[in-house]
Amino acid sequence: MKIDTASKQLNCLTFPASVVRLESGLTVIHQQTLSPVVTVDVWVKAGAIAEPEPWMGMAHFLEHMVFKGTEQLPPGYFDYVIEHHGGSTNAATSHDYAHFFINTASSHIATTLPFLAELLVNAAIPSDEFDRERDVVLEEIRQSEDDPDTVGFQALMENVFQRHPYGKPVLGRPEFLLAMQPDEMRHFHHHHYQPENMTVVVVGDVEESYTLDLVSEHFSTFAPRPHLPRFEPEAEPPIVGIRRQELQLPRLELARLMLAWIGPGVDQLRSAFGMDLLSVLLAGGRSSRLVRELREERQLVQDISSSFSLQRDSSIFTITAWLDPKHLGAVEAIIGDRISELITIPIPIAELKRVQRLLSNDFAFSTETPSQLAGLYGYYATIAHPELAITYPYYIQSFQPEELQHLASQYLSPYHYAVTVMKPSDE
Repeated sequence: MKIDTASKQLNCLTFPASVVRLESGLTVIHQQTLSPVVTVDVWVKAGAIAEPEPWMGMAHFLEHMVFKGTEQLPPGYFDYVIEHHGGSTNAATSHDYAHFFINTASSHIATTLPFLAELLVNAAIPSDEFDRERDVVLEEIRQSEDDPDTVGFQALMENVFQRHPYGKPVLGRPEFLLAMQPDEMRHFHHHHYQPENMTVVVVGDVEESYTLDLVSEHFSTFAPRPHLPRFEPEAEPPIVGIRRQELQLPRLELARLMLAWIGPGVDQLRSAFGMDLLSVLLAGGRSSRLVRELREERQLVQDISSSFSLQRDSSIFTITAWLDPKHLGAVEAIIGDRISELITIPIPIAELKRVQRLLSNDFAFSTETPSQLAGLYGYYATIAHPELAITYPYYIQSFQPEELQHLASQYLSPYHYAVTVMKPSDE
């Protein structure tokens, strides 16, 4: 069988990077490439799900405050150093992680990596900067509330994840941010930004021994870890029936129809990769089933897309349509019929091969640069194991129609899902 062949291939795979765990507990992933650019990407298991409820938004706010300097670095000096060396820097926070990265010429790693380490390990979180940056985060929340798609997706997440913290907004809510204090953030930082929670990924034209010496030297002294109550997210139970919610927004030109199902987490990685195939098959491009039928042929929607977002504990499978409100009922019914077909009728081999080829090519295109590789390795190291990063195309190519049919019946249903509808208000 093809699955057996894939299993043999997976057993023979060699992870192209080195994974080293230092005595401190810090994980270092290194891959030397021919690229003259080097990426240093530091991943921390300190996303929004690590926040106690009263500190909602803390992880993302801390991402901002990390760049406000340390006792050794005044605010703005880190950015000056990186830009002076022709590099760039950025950061991001999700439910499962926060990560911070720099891209510079390989020859400048010794003069840039130490500054990134200093920020992450010794963030001062100055009180005067805290108040100013809080206003920046509050403005970011206000801007997100002006984006209908962001508003709808957050409402959908809350509709799906009613127990698990995946349902709460990563940006937080104003009332929690306004009550937050610098000492609380320092406590959160010292608890979570510890070596056993961090992975430093370095990809570029730098030698391994040199990289390990550099990382060991500058990620060496961490603050004592204060106590925080251990928080274990409650598993989200399956959706029973249809959870329906409707929002009305002013100045909304098109209605939104957003459907969601709970999918497998990273502990069921093969199933998760199979859900990726089902997502692309349904609404991943002009040749996909729903795009072809609803947009190209029947012209019932202006656009429609599907997405599978892999998360550590449980993932989310979504279908979103942009359409005239009068077509909402018809489009939802057709989507339900097509889900039923996935469950009852095996996917034709030619269609499956097209989707497999598309996802395999996308994976290849997304692993061409040091920054892409560093992000891929860091992501999997944070939610699972870094070696899993390279298994994706082999799993994708190994699926047969019957297994995908089983996955559809296990995770997708025309009778059990969450739906968020957004319509233009009368105002």
